[in-house]
Amino acid sequence: MKFNKSMLSNILFFGFLIFLFTPYGLSTRAKLTQGVTYVKTLLMPPKTEAVNERVEFNTDFSLKGITNATNVNLNDLKGEVVFINYWATWCPPCRAEMPSLQSLYDDYKDKVAFVFITSDDKDKVDNFYTKYDYELPTYNILSNPPKEIDTQSLPATFVIDKNGKVALSEFGPANWNSNMVRGLLDNLISE
Repeated sequence: MKFNKSMLSNILFFGFLIFLFTPYGLSTRAKLTQGVTYVKTLLMPPKTEAVNERVEFNTDFSLKGITNATNVNLNDLKGEVVFINYWATWCPPCRAEMPSLQSLYDDYKDKVAFVFITSDDKDKVDNFYTKYDYELPTYNILSNPPKEIDTQSLPATFVIDKNGKVALSEFGPANWNSNMVRGLLDNLISE
């Protein structure tokens, strides 16, 4: 069966209705939200069309490695393709896209610098990663992010090219393990 936008709209609408009328409390609602979001991530990869004009920014941005990572400054990653994802353990849409992020990381960790940014503490992240068998390099912010990659939205993802320019920004959950994303990364790696 092939999905189209109308079918996706109907799925999301009925998921919203179930969410709205579920009387069970926050935990159940969070799981329903995560489930509906997961369906969306399966059906809708991020838009990866070529960016006409990539945005350059000051890459002086310090991060504290808390899980599977050591401290880093984005300046140190110039010359590499960088994949930045803002997320939180309590965020259902973030949790829904994590399996696709782990799969992408597994295949590209030697070619792309991955930076997962959270405000959660190390213990929370470690417990979450252990429960779901994730191994993503995760950081807390040490300095103010540049405005071009600063966000209050979760999840939010930015892909930075080798010259330190924003090649992709996506707000909200997505299927990051798609052929379109892999094609974008392959193109940026070969530049």
